[in-house]
Formats: sequence, structure tokens, C-alpha cells
Amino acid sequence: MTPAIRVQQVTKRYGALQALGGVDLEVARGEFFGLLGPNGAGKTTLISALAGLVRASSGRLEVMGHDVVADYRAARRGLGVVPQELVFDPFFTVRETLDLQSGYFGIRDNGGWIDEILDELDLTAKANVNMRALSGGMKRRVLVAQALVHRPPVIVLDEPTAGVDVELRQGLWQFVRRLNRDGHTIVLTTHYLEEAESLCGRIAMLKAGRVVALDTTANLLARSSAHALRLRLGAGSVLPDELAPRVLSSEGGSLSLRFDRFDEIGAMLDRLRAAGVAIDDMEIGKPDLEQVFVDVMRTA
Repeated sequence: MTPAIRVQQVTKRYGALQALGGVDLEVARGEFFGLLGPNGAGKTTLISALAGLVRASSGRLEVMGHDVVADYRAARRGLGVVPQELVFDPFFTVRETLDLQSGYFGIRDNGGWIDEILDELDLTAKANVNMRALSGGMKRRVLVAQALVHRPPVIVLDEPTAGVDVELRQGLWQFVRRLNRDGHTIVLTTHYLEEAESLCGRIAMLKAGRVVALDTTANLLARSSAHALRLRLGAGSVLPDELAPRVLSSEGGSLSLRFDRFDEIGAMLDRLRAAGVAIDDMEIGKPDLEQVFVDVMRTA
């Protein structure tokens, strides 16, 4: 079966800057696929090339078997993109915005589906409100609605929950999971790695415009044998220098120390006691996607 998305040796240069350096990947129909990477890795450039917003310097991109250059109209109709930026027309209400978006794709009498989207995204009460009057979170909901208005088989979510409240995040994921169960292909980029870990069946990691990891989420997690000793240190406590190489993350008085074998924990705790470090709380955590991501970015 033709994949939902096919990317073959795609490059993109902006003068001397190489944004994409020969990306190869395929996303099967019906997948929930994660596209991860640090800022500047090329994620948004790749999405823009898929949507036909930028022209790749070389290579080939397809959406549902349609070349994004040679068969642009069919490729674009098969794709719904939720952009990272809050882009909107300030002169229309929410419903007018969605009616206009329907018109861009030549869809008439789309009111029933628009009503359903508004309800699922908790926008019904805002349907006749001007876009300028909406909060940032509400505007992002409208962007999601715009991407869905033509019922695309492939939906790309570029940081869809950035800056939104917990309630919207949970409601959005329930809706997107339902779309995925109904057969839609979902591609997600996010800096909330716990979202990618819980939602995505496969993940590609980009660094400097290249794919440096591509595997199932389970296999990526299995790459890391390391666990984390998570500690909350007492006030005024300072970590001994010899344990600094083990630090996976540190925020305020909370930190995570990497270990490979459980018999290493005793030695680390002994060293902390010898240094006079007070421990207010402690737990042992299994490898997570954030840890794997950091490892991949460090070694790629």
C-alpha cells in the first residue's frame, strides 16, 4: 500500500544554510508518527515542504501517493497542517474562518462537519466571536479546526499544545486519538516528549537537518539501559563534583542521576552522605523518551 507520506533524499538550502540534508522516511497510513528534534533541526522546514509552502532543493515528497510539486492540488487536499505560529485573519469570526477554509478546498455545505469540529474543540460558544477577541489558546484551537475542515487523511500537528492549558491539551488528544482510530494518519512534532512517548507508535529524531534515529517508540526506549535516581535535595545542599557527569537533568533542588546497574545506587548515596548532602525525597525512574532523546542528540 502506498504510504501516507514518503520523503526521499530531500534537501533544502537557504544560501549557505542547509536546513535539510538528505531526509529519507516513510509514514504508513493510519500511523501516529512523531517527528522530534531540537530547535533548528529542520522539522518545520520539512513540514513546510510537504505542504508546498517551500520548494525542496532536491529530492521527492509525496502525500498519499501524490507528488507535492507535480500533483500539488491532490497532495495539498490530502494534508491538514496545524502550524506552530498563531496565524489568523483578524477580520472574521471563528465560523467565518472555517467557512472560508472550506471554500479554499471547494467544499460546499460543510456546516455539519464544522459544527462537529467546533463541539469537539469546545469552540461552539466562540463560533460567532471575532478572531481578534480570542485568547492564544482559543486561537490555537481554531488553527486545529482549520486543519481538519476538509477532512484530510493526513494531519500534521506542529507543536499543537504549545502555550495551551491542561484542559485543552487533554481534550485535543482525545479528539486526535479518535481521528487516528478512524484511520487518519497523524504526524506530531512536540517539545513535550511525554506526549510523543504516550501517543506515537514510531518516532524519527532530526538533528541539523538529518534523521539520526528512526524506530518504534518501544525500541527507542529499549536502547537506553540507564535508569534515573531522582532526588530532591535539602536547602543549601550541593552535589559533589564527582557525581556531576551522572546528571541527566537539574531544576532548582531537584535532579536526576543516571545509573546503569542497581548496585551503583548505594555508592552514589554513600558519596552524597559523605558530602553532607540532605535528601528530602528520592525515587527510581525507568528510562523515558526525554532521556533517550538527550542521549541521541549527544551522540549523533
